[in-house]
Amino acid sequence: MGRLVYSSIASLDGYVADEAGDFSWAVPDDEVHAFVNDAMRPFGTHLYGRRTYAMMTAWETEPPGPEQPAVARDFAEIWRAADKVVYSTTLERAVTARTRVERTFDPEAVARLKADLDHDLIIGGPTLAAHALAAGLVDECRLYLAPAVVGGGNPVFPAGVRLALDLLDERRFGNGTAYLRYGVRA
Repeated sequence: MGRLVYSSIASLDGYVADEAGDFSWAVPDDEVHAFVNDAMRPFGTHLYGRRTYAMMTAWETEPPGPEQPAVARDFAEIWRAADKVVYSTTLERAVTARTRVERTFDPEAVARLKADLDHDLIIGGPTLAAHALAAGLVDECRLYLAPAVVGGGNPVFPAGVRLALDLLDERRFGNGTAYLRYGVRA
């Protein structure tokens, strides 16, 4: 049985992007990127909403070349190797391999997917994660808090969802990013 993990980079005040949609303040340096790569490597299935998927497709459609940092090339390989499920009512077809499109986020279907898989799943993007969190499907939250306060924007957690959490791991990085890994209490 797989676990569903919500993973996100966020500002210290809890936003994945500011009010203008900018998240350039969250771009990881090589140390953080290498850690993210190692953390993502075991996830065989990635769940995305349309916007997050559209942003992530560049890892396959425009992969980093040999002039790019090794951590970027490594992440592209990890991303291409994973199965991906995209939840979208408007996306006509997937533009990447190992990807299927689902028209709706069905909590019962995701629960069955978790039960049927022998590996963990990762969910990316706060909008889709909001549905999984509200349905009680998320087993773990992994946050990479960037050393920035942006004052508003797209929140990492949705309003109205309450979670009791247990701190499982933490790490500080040289650039000021803090990694926090929490288990969600049942």
